[in-house]
Amino acid sequence: MHSAIYTVISGTNRSGSNTLRVAKQYLHLLEKKGIPTRFVSLEGLDVNSRNDQLRKLEKEVLIPTRKFIFVVPEYNGSFPGVLKAMIDNTDIEKVWWGKKALLTGVSTGRAGNLRGMEHLTGVLHYLKMNVHHNKLPISVVNKLLNGEKDIEDAGTLKGIDEQLEEFIRF
Repeated sequence: MHSAIYTVISGTNRSGSNTLRVAKQYLHLLEKKGIPTRFVSLEGLDVNSRNDQLRKLEKEVLIPTRKFIFVVPEYNGSFPGVLKAMIDNTDIEKVWWGKKALLTGVSTGRAGNLRGMEHLTGVLHYLKMNVHHNKLPISVVNKLLNGEKDIEDAGTLKGIDEQLEEFIRF
């Protein structure tokens, strides 16, 4: 069994977002692989200050986590400020230092948030995190998530599976 604790973070606070749907699909795929995984949605979470809600999230989820999977939408050529606020208001040494991260970018455009993943990589490196090299850009996510379904595109699913298998061994 895997001793590392995994946490999937949906990197936006927008209600009903495509990012949340993709992040939940990552959660289910990891669980199918027998890896117990925690899930963090920023929706409804006050991360703009170091408050009791954020301290509880730190203690119960973020500090015990060894491997983070960030599913991050493209916001104006980068990643959402709410994700940066969450990072900034945590105890960075306890929460982030020396841990591992996997990044997946989502966008309705054609680049799958490549630029945002690079910006986030720089932040995570500054926090002494080890970022896995296989950053998956998922483009035209709105078409891949047509209706209420999960992503069913064979090529995208293959890319996600390969990314997860590499991260498990990382």
